[in-house]
Amino acid sequence: MRMRATVAAVSGALVLSALALPAAQADEGRSWTHDFSLQAPQKAQERMAARSLTSDTDLKITKAVVNGGKPIAVGTKSKKKVTVAVTATDDSGIAGAGAALWIGSDIESEDSFGFSQNEDNAKCKAASATTSTCTLTITVDPAWLINSDAASWHLAVAVAAKDGQLVEKTKFAKVKLQRFSKLTANAGPEPVKKGKTLTITGKLTRANWETGTYKGYTKQPVKLQFRKKGSSTYTTVKTVKSNSTGALKTTVKASVDGYWRYSFAGTSTTPAVTAAGDFVDVK
Repeated sequence: MRMRATVAAVSGALVLSALALPAAQADEGRSWTHDFSLQAPQKAQERMAARSLTSDTDLKITKAVVNGGKPIAVGTKSKKKVTVAVTATDDSGIAGAGAALWIGSDIESEDSFGFSQNEDNAKCKAASATTSTCTLTITVDPAWLINSDAASWHLAVAVAAKDGQLVEKTKFAKVKLQRFSKLTANAGPEPVKKGKTLTITGKLTRANWETGTYKGYTKQPVKLQFRKKGSSTYTTVKTVKSNSTGALKTTVKASVDGYWRYSFAGTSTTPAVTAAGDFVDVK
């Protein structure tokens, strides 16, 4: 059974009830129930007479940054905690904010699901009397992911102003979720005589969320690079493609002492990764 955690976010007196995910059988598809709604603080509700969410409010969400603006790379075991920073402005000031990451065609669709913020209260820092940036974290658990989740996710954001105004955007921004990658390199024989053949092997793998293991990333171009002893710069010697198991193998003529490594540029679903350099002593 693939279970999805309930997604709920609370920020101060602001409550964001979002993306509640029930347990679901893997072969039945992934579904959720959802109530993306806000409750303003009681005093604000009294002052504002239950003001509804409207597009003409002066409360504006101006910016949201997930994971420092970088894609989120998730492995097979460890949960990935990412930071979300939401900036908003209102003439009365900002009371709180909430956020969630979700994937699917529409937030109302049964095949959509997501993860919410961890904190009950986002930390909001005022830049001025009207503008604040509220920071919180969201944890992505690979135990609930399938490989097709390596795609663009939506960031849902909600903000409450001190005067009781409320704004929510279910598709405020997008962020890529990627399958964490690994790369190895081994050059031999060591030591090797000058002019003799040097073989560099390695393997490119990435997280398989459905099996909880790392599997070979096949038919991918990977650069073989060399750094001469005493130098700080690697240069690309050739490009090698990973085989049907993700393995890499190529040969070169040994010339001088130095370090050999493989470097992968990454794809939309898999982050870039570079192996540690393997030193070879040339006699």
